[in-house]
Amino acid sequence: MYILIPMDTKDADEASITKINDVKIWAQILLEEGEVVETLFHEDKDGFENFSEVLIVMDDNEYVWPFIELNMMVLVAHTQRSIDDIMEAFLFRELNELAY
Repeated sequence: MYILIPMDTKDADEASITKINDVKIWAQILLEEGEVVETLFHEDKDGFENFSEVLIVMDDNEYVWPFIELNMMVLVAHTQRSIDDIMEAFLFRELNELAY
């Protein structure tokens, strides 16, 4: 499963989730059998070779309709900021569904 996250920097150790309007780089994480297999970065959300099934945003007020129209599941990481924290919350189903 591929997961898409808007990030503020490419450095995985320092990167944190940001609002879609403020995104500097997109992270695409490949998750297989409960483990992060690969993390890719691209300046364009459409620049990845594989389609992302899930979008994780930091706020319920983000404009996510273009992603919903692509049938992507949208989850909200209210308190998690780093990729590791977000992936852990995703695996333990601690991320919230988008409130419309």
